[in-house]
Formats: sequence, structure tokens, C-alpha cells
Amino acid sequence: MSTIYLDYAATTPVDPRVAAAMAECLANPDSQANPASVSHGPGLAAHDLVEAARAQVATLIGASPREIIFTSGATEANNLALLGVARAARRASGHGHIVSSRTEHKSVLDTCRQLEKEGFAVTLIEPDATGRVTVEAARAALRADTLLLSLMLANNEIGVLTDIAAIVEQCKLRGVRVHTDASQAVGKLPVDVELLGVDFLSLTAHKFYGPKGIGALYVRESARASIAPIQFGGGHERGLRSGTLPTHQIVGLGVAAAIAQAQGAADAAHARDLAARLWREIEPIPGVTFNGHHERRVPGLLNVSFAGVEGESLITGLAGIAVSSGSACSSATREPSYVLRSLGRDTELAQSSLRLSLGRFTTAADVDEAATAIRDEVARLRTLAGTASNRVEQVRNPESVPGNSLLARALSPLARRYFLAPARVPEFPEGSPPPGVRHGRAGRQAYGTAVFFELKIGDGIVKSARFSAYGCPHTLAVVAWLCEVLEGSRLDAAIPGSPENWARKFEVPVEKLGRLLIVEDAMRAAMSP
Repeated sequence: MSTIYLDYAATTPVDPRVAAAMAECLANPDSQANPASVSHGPGLAAHDLVEAARAQVATLIGASPREIIFTSGATEANNLALLGVARAARRASGHGHIVSSRTEHKSVLDTCRQLEKEGFAVTLIEPDATGRVTVEAARAALRADTLLLSLMLANNEIGVLTDIAAIVEQCKLRGVRVHTDASQAVGKLPVDVELLGVDFLSLTAHKFYGPKGIGALYVRESARASIAPIQFGGGHERGLRSGTLPTHQIVGLGVAAAIAQAQGAADAAHARDLAARLWREIEPIPGVTFNGHHERRVPGLLNVSFAGVEGESLITGLAGIAVSSGSACSSATREPSYVLRSLGRDTELAQSSLRLSLGRFTTAADVDEAATAIRDEVARLRTLAGTASNRVEQVRNPESVPGNSLLARALSPLARRYFLAPARVPEFPEGSPPPGVRHGRAGRQAYGTAVFFELKIGDGIVKSARFSAYGCPHTLAVVAWLCEVLEGSRLDAAIPGSPENWARKFEVPVEKLGRLLIVEDAMRAAMSP
């Protein structure tokens, strides 16, 4: 079973034409010299390849080749833009003020935090309900000492587009430089630095079918004096970014840029159509929330949340689909997406989101299969959690799980078996139980784990053990296993094992032990008189 790749916003597959050009560059001895060694033929040949790629990147965004500074990617480009402007300002006049937003990429937010430590003032704008930074909010954030405003062109989690050109107009009136992280937009939408009016723009190859490890910062010629280098060495890239250039990666970036220039409109239409198809398929799911703006967003990117579904279990259960989640699943704190929280989503809803991103190689069949898998898994988990309007009896074969999936890699075979086990739905989930039936509850969905046991007792024997549970895959697996081993046992017998025993048996990460304590509390409540 092959995995359906719907994580283009994280990274795109390398286009075969890009890979071929890079392989040719690596295989050709004439391309192996240092591009800075222009005193001999091989060096000049490598230099020509680099400059040809520089021109291809410049053409894609409407810039001059002299304004393209190669970096290792958008993270470095973002750092160079913010730290470089701050360094230049410190030399000239001391500290100043930086404006950004709360929904920027971590490479911008963390750089802003570093600048605060160095004495710079930072204002982070709150986005509107769709995730966009409005012109009014940006204008209000500007101060007399503002050096730079840095805002994403397209958000990496929800794909929403901000009207950078309109914001630039306000910044020009105040003499404020503008940087935009356009890594999610370049190659997917027409991006023209002249129309945008920005002074600095970050991009990276791996977001539009090029290789990882190579990107660029656009530096408007008139803004060159406003930025200083943040690393030093041989004075490469017009003195802004020292280091020997990786010719083959730059060639890959150039070819990816040329392909995007030639077929970007067709790619965008393809991704837009498939995203609309996917949304039509999942919109009817009860309790689904669309995150972001329906119209002003990057083609092919959907971010949706599902009420009543635990996020880690959802993304783990989608074994054949490669998507991103709205929570840090491996974190002991279950920290949800700060972008979704900024839109007003509560922790539970933000944590249950999926980012579904499509691209050049996605097919309609991929979309249809993914939509079916999402519908089925949401229904299954809601049945297990006791929140489904219609009970779903779905049996999944653990042996059919792709070996490279999160389900196969994060769960032991035993945990996988019970996570996928058929639901044991309680018969009397509401109100007081009838005679001979005992209930035990513990935890809350809002805190990430909620467990309910229902035991039917006869002659001191547990005749049946049923449950509903909202929680991570390990929690669901342990609860399902406990119900199985309890059936047929004496009620006065001890609880089978302890949270520590269960953790060892199911290979539960240590940070999840607290969730098993909730399972124990619910079990004790059900078995107590």
C-alpha cells in the first residue's frame, strides 16, 4: 500500500527535471570547481551555471539578478533580512522597532525574540478572524522608530494571503523597509517584487519542486545599504552571505524556477480544482471547521479541524495519508498550533486540525481516497469517544498498515492491534446505570484525555466491559486491552496491572504516563462498590 502524499506545504517532491539537471551537474567534472574561482576554465563554467540560475530566479519574481542573494533556504533568508537590518541600524543609530505578526513562521518569530533580547522593540500584530493582517492593523503598529515590517505573503499553516502591496504603501509613507516571507507563495502564485514593492523577499526551492537546502533573499538595490551581513568569510554574494556556493543545488533551484515560470498557472489551477474537490468531500462531515479564508489563500492548501476528535489519534489513524497535524503530537504538553489559536480556536479544536496540501503530482484519485479515509477515521474515533451521532462498526487490519506510516513507527505491534480494535460501545452511557451495571469516569476532553468504563456484573463476575475514550493512540489501546482482559474476571480481583506495567507492555512514551493514570482512575471508579 503506497502513501498518498498531501503535505506539499511542508515540502514538495523534487520534479524529475530538476533532479536530472542536478545529477548532470554533479556528474560533469567541468561543473565541480568553485564558482568563485574565476581565474580558470572550470571555475568560470561553474560560475556561469550559478549566474544562469540566478537569472532564472530573478525572472520568476520580477527582480534583477544582482538582487538575488543565495542562502540555504527561507529560514536563513528570514534571519538575514531581520538580523541584517537590525545590525545595519545598530551601526547607524542604535536600536529601533521591528513589526511582525503572531502567525509568522518560527524562523521570524524566534528571530524577533532574539532581537528583543538585544534591545530592539518588537510589535506582533494580531491577525483578523481569517488569519490575515489588515492594512489598518499594520499601519497602527508603525512607530517613528520602526526599522522594518516583516509579514508573510502566504501563511504556512492556513495558506491565507495578506495584502502586502497595500501594506507596503503605508510603510513607504513612513520610510519603513518591508520584508516578506514568500516561501509558500513563490512558484505557486505570480509573485512580482515590483508590484509588491517590498525591499526584501525570502524564498526556498523545496516549496516549489526544487531541492532542500537552497533558497534566496531578494534585496532591492535601493535597500542594499539598509542591511548588513550576519556571517563572515570570503565576501560572497555581494558581501551579504559568505560561503562557497553549492552549484548543483543552485542549478536545481534555477530549473525549478524556470518550470514554475512556464507552468505555474497550470499548476495553480490544478491544485485549486483538487482542493475544491477535497473540500466538497469533507465539508459534509459533522463538526468540521475550515480554518482561514476560503478565497484568498494559496492554491491547494486546506486547514480543517474536527470537533470531538483527538488530533494525535486522527493523524496516526490516517496511516495511508501523509498530512500535517495542528498539534505537536510528541509533546507532553499537547501544544496546539499557535496560528490556529490566534484565530480564536480553542485548544481542543486547534489540536484536532489537519493541514492538507496538494500539488503538481496529486491526482483526483488521491483526493477521493484521502477524503474517504478522513471520513472513516473521524467517524471511528468519534465512536470510540462516545460522541458519534451514528455508531460506526469498522474493523481495520493491523497487518495492512504501511510500514513507513506513523501508525507503524510510533506504536508497537500490540498497541497498534488494540488501537485499531473494534469499538466496545457502552450500552448506558448517560444517566445512572441500571442494576448490575457500574460506571467509572475520569479526565476531560479539554485536557486531552477522557475515559469512561461500563462494566456489567453478574454473580461477582465481569460479564462485559465496554468503554468510550478520547485520547492519544496509546491511551485508546490500553483502554481497549483492559476491557478485553476484564471480561470473565472476578470483580473483587485487583485491576490487571498498573499504569507503569501498561506503559512497559504497550511501549508508551514516558511523557504519556500521566494519561494512563487517568485510565487507572476511571477503572478504579468502575470497580469500586
